[in-house]
Amino acid sequence: MRPDLVIRPETPADHDDVAALLDAAFPVPPGARRSAEAALVDGLRADGDVLAELTFVAELDAGVAGVVVCSRATMGEGPSVGLGPLAVRPDLQGQGIGSALVAAVVVTADQRREPSLVLLGDPEYYAIFGFETAAGRGVGAPGPWPDRFFQVRPLQAWRPYLAGPFRYAPAFDRMEQP
Repeated sequence: MRPDLVIRPETPADHDDVAALLDAAFPVPPGARRSAEAALVDGLRADGDVLAELTFVAELDAGVAGVVVCSRATMGEGPSVGLGPLAVRPDLQGQGIGSALVAAVVVTADQRREPSLVLLGDPEYYAIFGFETAAGRGVGAPGPWPDRFFQVRPLQAWRPYLAGPFRYAPAFDRMEQP
């Protein structure tokens, strides 16, 4: 990780920079003004589902270089956390910025006694943070994704009886699919 990188909680002053970063890191579909991920974050914020204490920016040279957004979710009858989107400025990818952001979420969520983190992503990348196939823990996916991409990171507060169907915040249901 870069020694000049600062990982800190996102503030409202970061929202425009985060939106620009998401649009730079993810494709903006033809005819759309924003990436699906930027629109998702707008929806999560509008609904009050962003978990401010688990949403971090990576700051480099006084600018936003990366972001991880976490939102309230449910698993079975209890709470969970949806991790994502995660984005790093394209010209800074591969320098450990995304890893630093994910590590900050894992440590902070564990300290807050959250039972689990759930995401849809690359199993090889997220395995280094302790994520595993959610189905193997009895966690049901809310979409038709291959099992290996839908992952859970059980934390210290995790107990097997917490498993069950997973549900992202409502803004995820409103996302336009490609």
